[in-house]
Amino acid sequence: MEFLTVLLPIFGIFVLGYIGERKIGFDTKTISAMAMYLMSPVLVFRTFYKTVFTTEYLYMALYMVVLCFVLIGIVYLVSFLRGYSRPETCGMILASVFMNNGNYGTPVILLLFGATGLDYGIILMVIQSLVMCTVGVYYAAKGSPNGDGVRSALRAVQRMPMIYGAMAGALLQLIHVPLGKSVLAAVDLVANAAIPTIMLVLGMQLAKISIRSLAKDKISLSLLIKLAISPAIAYLLTLVFPIGGMVKQIMVIVAAMPTAANTTMYALQFDTEPEFVSSATLVSTSLSLATLPIIFHFVL
Repeated sequence: MEFLTVLLPIFGIFVLGYIGERKIGFDTKTISAMAMYLMSPVLVFRTFYKTVFTTEYLYMALYMVVLCFVLIGIVYLVSFLRGYSRPETCGMILASVFMNNGNYGTPVILLLFGATGLDYGIILMVIQSLVMCTVGVYYAAKGSPNGDGVRSALRAVQRMPMIYGAMAGALLQLIHVPLGKSVLAAVDLVANAAIPTIMLVLGMQLAKISIRSLAKDKISLSLLIKLAISPAIAYLLTLVFPIGGMVKQIMVIVAAMPTAANTTMYALQFDTEPEFVSSATLVSTSLSLATLPIIFHFVL
C-alpha cells in the first residue's frame, strides 16, 4: 500500500497532462523544448553545485555507463535479428535503455532506504541524466528522419545545455564560489519545476497515441529488456564493483525502473519514433507495479 502512495501521484501528473491535451490542446513540442533547453540544465546545475563527490560516486558513474552500453548492445543485436530500420533501432534504445530513476526511482529509494539511501539515489539520478542528455540525445538525433545520422547526432549533443549546466555547477563548487540566497532561490524555482513539466509533456504525448497502432512485438521486446534483463545485468555488475551492500541494492532497484520520461521528450523533439517511445514509457510504468515488488523480494 505504501508503494502505491508513491506511484499514484506519478500517474496523476501523467493524467493531468493527458487531460490538458485532450480538453485544451497545447504545442507539445515547444513545451518539450522549454523543459529540455531551459529547465533541465538548471536542475543539473543545482545538483552538481550542492553535491560533494567521493570515490564511491566514481564507481556509481562507471556502473551507469557500463550498464547503458551493455543494454545498447543488446538492442542492436535484437534490431539486427528483427531487421529494424535505423529510426526503429534508435527508438528501441530510447525505450529500453534509460530508466526513470528521477521522479519515480528517487521516491521509491526514499521509501525503502530513508534519507541515507536518498543521497545515493540522487547521485544515480544525476549520472543517469548526464548519460541521457549525451548518449540518449545522440540516438534520438541519429534516428531523426530530418537529420543526417551521426553528424547531426553529435551536433545535437554539443548543443545540450545540461552538459554545460553540470560543468558549471561542478566548477563553482570546486572553486568554492558562493551563490546568494536570491540566486539560489531562483535556481530552486526553475529546478523544482523541471521534472513535473517533463511528466506533463509525457501525459500530453500519451493523449495522441492510438492504441490500435501500437507495435506490440516491439513493445514486448522493449519491456523484456527494460524490466527484466536490465536488473539482471545490473546485479551481475554490482558483484564487480567495490561498494557497500545498500548501494548495490539501490543500483539493482534503479535498473529495474520503467522507461524514463525524458526519452519521450527527446523522441518528440527529434521525431524519433515518439509514439512508440511514449507507449513504452506508459506500459512499462504500469507494469512496474507488478515487476518492482518481485525485484524487491530478491534484492532486499
